[in-house]
Amino acid sequence: MKEQIRIGILGYGNLGKGVECAVKQNEDMKLTAVFTRRAPESLKILTEGVPVYSAADAAAHANEVDVLILCGGSATDLPEQTPEMVKYFNVIDSFDTHARIPEHFANVDAAAKASGKIGIISCGWDPGMFSLNRVYASAVLPNGKDYTFWGKGVSQGHSDAVRRIEGVVDARQYTIPVDEALEQVRSGSNPELTTRQKHTRECFVVAEEGADLARIEKEIVTMPNYFADYDTTVHFISMEEMKANHSGIPHGGFVIRSGKTGWNEEYSNVIEYSLKLDSNPAFTSSVIVAYARAAYRMAKEGMSGCKTVLDIAPAQLSAYDPAYLREHML
Repeated sequence: MKEQIRIGILGYGNLGKGVECAVKQNEDMKLTAVFTRRAPESLKILTEGVPVYSAADAAAHANEVDVLILCGGSATDLPEQTPEMVKYFNVIDSFDTHARIPEHFANVDAAAKASGKIGIISCGWDPGMFSLNRVYASAVLPNGKDYTFWGKGVSQGHSDAVRRIEGVVDARQYTIPVDEALEQVRSGSNPELTTRQKHTRECFVVAEEGADLARIEKEIVTMPNYFADYDTTVHFISMEEMKANHSGIPHGGFVIRSGKTGWNEEYSNVIEYSLKLDSNPAFTSSVIVAYARAAYRMAKEGMSGCKTVLDIAPAQLSAYDPAYLREHML
């Protein structure tokens, strides 16, 4: 068997488990370490024979890992973990706070250049695959307009916001594209659309017995930054129905660019890329693992510093060699 890329995982939640499953599907990779903030002896992973270490001891095991995949959250974990871990490992994260990507990039880039390591940030589907499609489409159709729609899918952040409301036991929030808006965009008419016109939000809520349902609904639909700018529907359901019908984490969306070509801009064009995902973290993990291959190859070439999906050639992601890609996929 050819040499395998040694993968480490930091954080074993939904994303970490997804990475473990994705590594299993790639023959040129193997999982060699999992790092956790929990008591290591309490963590049972799927892969037999792989050690689980304390996250605090990660640096001591740097020689056991070619690429460390960071599976923490964007709000508080990754802004600290990625610049710290890239001192010892080639790393990848899925940092998805779009407005803070430039700041995060600068912090990781400085640390990675100092250590001579590679750090790839913001891998996944948005940012990630959607980012690539926005760049490709805008380059091909410079006279045009971009549209991104998310859903139908579970927003984990919005669901958490609802669960924080007094009287709420559990909740799921779905982001849903408005069909009429999608059709307008697909027509090539380049409509100007407000936030409310592009997406609706639907909440399924399990409330405490005796809770004031009207108050809970009002707190949801008026919540600034989350629901106030959207048409939001709230359904109160039982815990049994929640477990039966809303236990998964599906998601997806569309990136569309419409634009004009021709001397007199007489030709209309629409580029569309879409995803329909049974499991958001499982798919995000699969994107990250493909980029782990790129990180490994770039590190072997002596490269260092922070990179994003926009800096990395497609062939670097593939397990196939360039000759095979030219023959079968070009």
